[in-house]
Amino acid sequence: MKFFETLAQTFAVKPIDWDELEEALIRADLGVPVTARILKKLQEREAWSVLGISDVVKVAREELLLILPTEPQPILPLQGKPKTILIVGVNGTGKTTSTAKLARYLQQDRHTALLAAADTFRAAAIEQLGVWAERIGVEMIRGQYNADPAALCYEAYQAAAKRQVDFLLCDTAGRLHTKANLMAELNKMKRSLAKHDPEAPHETLLVIDATTGSNALSQAREFHQAIGLTGLIVTKLDGSGKGGIVVAIQEELGIPTRFIGTGEKLEDFKEFNARDFIADML
Repeated sequence: MKFFETLAQTFAVKPIDWDELEEALIRADLGVPVTARILKKLQEREAWSVLGISDVVKVAREELLLILPTEPQPILPLQGKPKTILIVGVNGTGKTTSTAKLARYLQQDRHTALLAAADTFRAAAIEQLGVWAERIGVEMIRGQYNADPAALCYEAYQAAAKRQVDFLLCDTAGRLHTKANLMAELNKMKRSLAKHDPEAPHETLLVIDATTGSNALSQAREFHQAIGLTGLIVTKLDGSGKGGIVVAIQEELGIPTRFIGTGEKLEDFKEFNARDFIADML
């Protein structure tokens, strides 16, 4: 059930309680600044009309549309060289699966892709990405277990350029955003790719789990400060009943959500559309 549907049931037989409404908005992971703006707009309206739950939904939609990009931000190929995408995140967010889903998404748009298994610290991650690569019919560059991921990314770019593929997707190891040495390793990967193309990686996407709430904002802050992010892939939007964290991240850091995952299947992955997202959320 959408959180506003629950709220509507609560206020169907009694006036809107401001504290209860504030708690519901924050519980939806919209963050304190966005919640405060919505409440202020509603309180301004209350000065000249009796508020109902429809007013809450209307004002919330208006405010969220001011924050989120109203047009999808597609990932387009480059002319004459592979567009390189570094996919990062903490453990357990669905990073490797999201990498494969993104490759399939690009395939469906008639582009070619090459996967790089740059999570060399877990043999299982290399095997998992290999299974996905075989399933969707794309090639994968892999190294030995515990190999240098920066060197592997360097080799993968060489292979992508030689094969003239449109996109190189580098699946990196999950790492705690609080570990400085692991974050520094991501910078090493970026420098390695930049030896081929000063602008590479062209996209750095953080995979976050929608159910982790405000912790995802902390992750985004640290990854963005360490390596610079160009977008989010948000997973587990099926059944969490939330997702407001993408609003909080956009508001504070200016990082747009680019793709969302809504299930385990390959096709449960699509480009983020703010209007559809807000309609689903509210």
